[in-house]
Amino acid sequence: MQRGRTAPPPQGLSAAEAAHRLACEGPNMLPGSAPKSITAIVREVVTEPMFLMLLAAGGIYLALGDPAEALFLLGFVFVVIGMTATQERKTQRALESLRDLSAPRALVIRDGQEQRIAGRDVVRGDVLVLHEGDRIAADAWLLEGRLEVDESLLTGESAPVAKSPDNAAHEAAMVAARSATRPAQGEAATAGAGTVHEVASVGALFASTLVIRGIGLAEVSATAAHTAVGRIGADLAATEETPSALQQASRKLVRRLGVGALLLAGVQVVLGWWWDGRPLLESLLAGIALAMAILPQEIPVILTIFLALGAWRISKQKVLTRRASAVEALGAITVLAVDKTGTLTVNRMELAELIASDAHFIPDQATELPEDFHLLAEFAMLATPGDPFDPMEKAIQRFGHQWLAGTEHVHDGREPEFEYALSGEILAMTRVFASSEPAQHLLATKGAPEAVADLCHLDAARQGAIRQQVEAMAERGLRVLGVARGRWSGAPAAPGFDPPWPQSQHDFDFEFLGLIALADPPRPEVPAALAECRRAGVRVVMMTGDHPATARAIAQQVGLSERPDIVTGAELEALDDAALRQRLQHVDLCARLKPHHKLRLVQLLRASGEVVAMTGDGVNDAPALKAADVGIAMGERGTDVAREAAALVLLDDSFARIVAAIRQGRRIDDNIRKATRFVFAVHVPIIALALVPTLLHWPVLLLPVHIVLLELLIDPACSIVFEAEPEADGLMERPPRPVADSPFAAAPLLQSVLQGLGMAAVLLAGQAWLVAQGWSAAQGRCVVFSTLILGVMLLIWANRDLSRPIWHGVTDRNPWLWRMAAAMVLLLAAILGLPWLRQVMGLALPGAGGLAAGAGLLAACVVWLELVRLVGGNKQRTFAGA
Repeated sequence: MQRGRTAPPPQGLSAAEAAHRLACEGPNMLPGSAPKSITAIVREVVTEPMFLMLLAAGGIYLALGDPAEALFLLGFVFVVIGMTATQERKTQRALESLRDLSAPRALVIRDGQEQRIAGRDVVRGDVLVLHEGDRIAADAWLLEGRLEVDESLLTGESAPVAKSPDNAAHEAAMVAARSATRPAQGEAATAGAGTVHEVASVGALFASTLVIRGIGLAEVSATAAHTAVGRIGADLAATEETPSALQQASRKLVRRLGVGALLLAGVQVVLGWWWDGRPLLESLLAGIALAMAILPQEIPVILTIFLALGAWRISKQKVLTRRASAVEALGAITVLAVDKTGTLTVNRMELAELIASDAHFIPDQATELPEDFHLLAEFAMLATPGDPFDPMEKAIQRFGHQWLAGTEHVHDGREPEFEYALSGEILAMTRVFASSEPAQHLLATKGAPEAVADLCHLDAARQGAIRQQVEAMAERGLRVLGVARGRWSGAPAAPGFDPPWPQSQHDFDFEFLGLIALADPPRPEVPAALAECRRAGVRVVMMTGDHPATARAIAQQVGLSERPDIVTGAELEALDDAALRQRLQHVDLCARLKPHHKLRLVQLLRASGEVVAMTGDGVNDAPALKAADVGIAMGERGTDVAREAAALVLLDDSFARIVAAIRQGRRIDDNIRKATRFVFAVHVPIIALALVPTLLHWPVLLLPVHIVLLELLIDPACSIVFEAEPEADGLMERPPRPVADSPFAAAPLLQSVLQGLGMAAVLLAGQAWLVAQGWSAAQGRCVVFSTLILGVMLLIWANRDLSRPIWHGVTDRNPWLWRMAAAMVLLLAAILGLPWLRQVMGLALPGAGGLAAGAGLLAACVVWLELVRLVGGNKQRTFAGA
């Protein structure tokens, strides 16, 4: 926004005053959902099927006259509650960190300096600097500039609302605010909070609405719950994110297994009581044990914790995850569609060359600007806002102020009477200024050279010469703009009304002044990141609005593509979907694109079976970002509209961050698969040891107390050990996983079942041999149960990496692996070393022979797991990364 010379720039609040108001009036944020209390966590635990079965088992033990067993079993409930609370708090901290990162940000003036702050830190009296695409952080009054604002969030009307300063209404609101009672210390109230909503004014701005067009300054009048949207949007606190596809699939699987568990438990009770001749209560205990063994309640925990902590880990790479589904999709991305400016380049524009007629000017080779270029530089400045947000426009203003200083061609503070914005039909913008001559207006235009040349109605020869100049500069990687001037004799306006401006820029007569070229060097980290994408099987496609030659030059500099062919927006419009889909198989560069072109390309790529990630920053990029499997918005230069449409936000706009996010996404996907394999593998021997003894008329091997103790080992193994697994070797040197490749698919689950069946067979065979050798049931149960506990650790090692033998993973880096192993050893030592604990669990020490038998059973389990790995592991290795 341009500020006139007569009005000094606003100083805004001082840092001290802003801090005082923030402390008194509270942060600028709507009431949100509070973290779960310990009461809520306990309520969730006691209503779970596992807890209800524990209560039933405890009651049966009491009925059987075993209070020690009942109290010991029920004591585990408090351990489960403690573990659940710890996991819940860990997840909550990760989500809170993401919320802090994703909070809206605002550009404010404080102590006379522009600074970007978190939206929650905006206070009453702050001066907001608003640009196109910004979401307004609080209710405010427009001080300077003209805006068009989308207020559909409040009104339901899709048409943007024009905003301009309304000093009279603003002053009336401030008077009302000053007469209101000021809030007490600590109250979340704002002076004049309600006034702004009661006054219908073109100068009133409302929190959470979007700036569609224009630049302006506004003074904040209300924050937090006292804004218009704050009073309307109290229900937002109850809004929860929709479960991801993987979470929904897992819940469906758990529900089905739960039904199966109840049916099998019923069969177990009937068989034990009627067929095996056991007492009814003992049969009920066996049935409860079987149901507890079948229920894989760890699966929802795995996905909730892995996705939440995964999003937090990705945020440490300066990539904000706004939706959990993006974490799932990262591992399957096959096409990465990227913009050029700011993503592949540093987005620090400088004017590198000017052409007026056939004369060239290169700033790096001169000390002053020749007179022939003064008019070109002057009208380039006039066609650009005086206080721009766009890096290209900032470069134009910097150049003009530097090279035209001291001449009559600098027009500081000159405000246009009307503006024609860049549109999909005309890739040029025109600003209309009042002239010193009556009923005359001065026009300043800049935009795509071909669009500006068309507005000037140049003959074919002149347009051909301009095209050659543009292509020569574009081939050097320069971004080229055309500049023109014009005059318009408009009809005089009626008092109080604007002149009747023409509908289109084509209705004016323009004079072509020349070309300006801007340089934006590539980011230094891009070539290495692109090479990593190629190794990972991710194809990178450039989608830019720049000239084809510019796009090709930058692509060559960063090594994006070895294919020189390029698709332009005009060519794209001439092709039907089938032809364009075929064309895209051989093209990595798309130039001169309009926003709807990008949307069509994304949709076609997805229709071809690709998993598409796309970067964008503007308001018009939002549809394509939303259509992509993973929309990626620019955090620094992107608009709020783009950020809200995207699933990921790059906090520093670096292309290398995208590749780092893909790497993290693949790691998270790998670890979910490892944990899922482990869960299904470890439940199979537990189920077998609970069910088979009934079928074979053996004494009961596993009781509810045994299974609860095993669950205390399985839960942290899933949620802590596997979540902390480092990335697999060669993670970014394998192709993306197929979209349909689910951790709950038949192939990986079959391998898990085979792992568990082999261990179950070994343990059952060991029990049969021990009983045949005359060992007591308690001694045999002690050997089998101890081996099963250590077998849990074997299954952790076996499922960490299917490409290597179990023992190779023993020395791998994982801070929680040996802690888990130590916890298992200590638990086993407590079970065997404490007589009262052995008695509660129905165990008896087997002596040295038991140690030898247990060691033999463990060795047999290792052999079986290796056989399963060698036979079935190769099929999973390519995509499971394990």
